[in-house]
Amino acid sequence: MEIATETERKYDVPETFELPELAGVAGIADLGGAETHDLDATYFDTEDLRLMRNRRTLRRRAGGNDAGWHLKTPGDGEGRTEHRVNGHEGDTVPDELVGIVRGIVRRHSLGPVCRLQTHRVETPLRDEGGRTLALIAHDRVIADAGEEHSVWQELEVELVDGDADLLDAVERVLLDAGATPAGGPSKAARALSSKLSEKTKKTKINPVVRYAREQRDAIIGHDPAARRGDPEAVHKMRVATRRLRSTLKTYRRWFPETGAGDELRWLAGMLGAVRDPQVLEGKLLAGVVESGPEFEPAANRIRAALEHRVAKGRDELAEALDSDRYLTLLDDIDALVDHPETHGGDPSRRTRKVLKKADRRLDAATASGVDEELHEARKTYKKARYAVEVIQPEHGKPAKRLVKALTALQDGLGAHQDSTVAREVLREIGPDSFHFGVLYGRQEQVGKETLREVPALVRASRRKKVRRWLVKT
Repeated sequence: MEIATETERKYDVPETFELPELAGVAGIADLGGAETHDLDATYFDTEDLRLMRNRRTLRRRAGGNDAGWHLKTPGDGEGRTEHRVNGHEGDTVPDELVGIVRGIVRRHSLGPVCRLQTHRVETPLRDEGGRTLALIAHDRVIADAGEEHSVWQELEVELVDGDADLLDAVERVLLDAGATPAGGPSKAARALSSKLSEKTKKTKINPVVRYAREQRDAIIGHDPAARRGDPEAVHKMRVATRRLRSTLKTYRRWFPETGAGDELRWLAGMLGAVRDPQVLEGKLLAGVVESGPEFEPAANRIRAALEHRVAKGRDELAEALDSDRYLTLLDDIDALVDHPETHGGDPSRRTRKVLKKADRRLDAATASGVDEELHEARKTYKKARYAVEVIQPEHGKPAKRLVKALTALQDGLGAHQDSTVAREVLREIGPDSFHFGVLYGRQEQVGKETLREVPALVRASRRKKVRRWLVKT
């Protein structure tokens, strides 16, 4: 499977449209010889168009320079990510592509939903050195979506070696020549517009439900890369899982009774089995490298032990994400956040209670100095931070300042907890080694130093100007 990022803009044009003169625009020296292609694409989706409703398109295309299966998913900014698999004729979607959208389609089958036949005239835009900056495709499209048939013309301007400034400059010329921004995100979406535009009743979304939906969407969004074991995706998917679980617990009156919380804990644990050893390896090896070559055997031992845990965690995570248990959890989450049955009132009041509980727990933990109590206090502050995040959009900068202060406090307590976990791992890996004893002592010192920083972080998070807005709401 090939993965590429494409950045393009689309325009509707009338039948009489002719490509205007572009030489001299944004470094374009000339327009190269145009190539003509006849493309025949069949688009696949679920019966209720789950992929297109989630900004994904899946097609099998014949003709052109990249025949085969293409799956387009959202990218950063204007760009989209395209996954390509060559060959594979017939209506069976390649497993590699099904895995990427498993979190969206789940148990629903994928089948043909429309066919597009496109006559394309593709013109390269080149600079003085002959480098292709962009490609302009002038397409005449015939769409067949069941009983619906349509014909239209459009332009696609796709970057090759150019930049966003080039797109802006070319766009101005095209608009002056009679082009207009495309009415839909893709050809297939246009062909299926009547089905995609089915009206739904608009209701005001409670901030708790909105936040929960955002976490659901993040879980699904990071699912494909997490399946591959991508560290950043695993981390972000785990954070979204924790946020959602915390929200369901903190604002339980906003949702019907459910066992999704326990299942989210299971999912977070599967993700943590990959993420935690990765983070710990980085922390421990950084200290070892600074200690000199005599610590190299200890470094190798740490690396081998933690990378074994990561590999095992990745295998187990991949299996979990392909399981019925995970798909059932996603269905349960959808039922909770898309069709909430209860409304718990103003979430600010509940947020205040959670924050006060975190304050009390940390005061008691600080007085006792017990690591386990400090760890529990950290988890309570994380819950409080998520609760403030829920209402942050309605309260703007004051809420943002409190989130920032609580994050700093949580990170300070987290650094102390990390040192505690690091010592436990060092005992497991090298209990009788002098070098491991030195590393253990260093982590012990880290724990003491980070704990000394906590009082200042507590004061910063409890300043009147940081919390005043929450007391008034």
